Amino acid sequence: MTMVLDRPRVATRERRQIRLAWIARHSIAIALSVMFVTPVAYLILLSLMTSDQALTSDYWPNTWHPENYLRVFRTTPLPHYLLNTVLYAGTATVLTLASSVPAAYALAKLKFRGRNALFLVVICVMMLPPQVVTVPLYLMWARYGLTGSLWPLIIPALFGDAFCIFLLRQFLLTIPGEYLDAARVDGCGEWRTLLRVVLPMARPGIAAAGLFQFFFCWNDYYGPLLYTSENEQSWTLTLGLASFRTVHHVDWNLVTAATVLAMAPLIIIFFFAQRAFVQGITLTGFKG
Repeated sequence: MTMVLDRPRVATRERRQIRLAWIARHSIAIALSVMFVTPVAYLILLSLMTSDQALTSDYWPNTWHPENYLRVFRTTPLPHYLLNTVLYAGTATVLTLASSVPAAYALAKLKFRGRNALFLVVICVMMLPPQVVTVPLYLMWARYGLTGSLWPLIIPALFGDAFCIFLLRQFLLTIPGEYLDAARVDGCGEWRTLLRVVLPMARPGIAAAGLFQFFFCWNDYYGPLLYTSENEQSWTLTLGLASFRTVHHVDWNLVTAATVLAMAPLIIIFFFAQRAFVQGITLTGFKG
């Protein structure tokens, strides 16, 4: 009878030990997660406070005010800024991938004279600060009358991005050449091999490069400030938030509510695409 009564205690003790062992193995990951999540959680709590409490050192709202998010929509054209941001980030990402994938394929799988020199040029472009070419590029776009719009930020995506080319090239190197040789034996040209063989196998790398580019464009402040600051109709979320913070510099609850609304789409996108993103970053190969 005593043994029967002790079995639940033993099972409970074993579950507790397993739980403690799991926490010990993942203690660093848990600490890092708490470190990164805490500022976001405090940002959300701050957005639900009153204006007076937001200026204090309180960490928890005395009263909850979800209507702060509605006030943000009433006091700023946030949907218009969001539409401009989606247009800029989405179009630039698609054009960047369309131009970077063939370049990465050529650097990774085609043998031609000067391939290593071209790859070295890509590396040098990655290390070139964008401010170096700001003046000549601005003068060029002003000559064509495109300043005040998002076109100076979208059109350069047609020529690829150095970081995307580098990332995709490194991923394509993990694809065994036997697959490409088999496609060429079957009569596929390079373009057909790229579209029918390489692209399906390179989806994780393409997803990772696309997410990097999309996040960069979404958070870009320097480019929209340079080319669209004179035309509010072309402002993105970053410029809109900066202007909103200037107007409502005392109402930190509204500023943080607007910031949360700007962050939410990125968090949602990353939540659904994190598996492909991680696979692309780790540059995994193919088995079999």
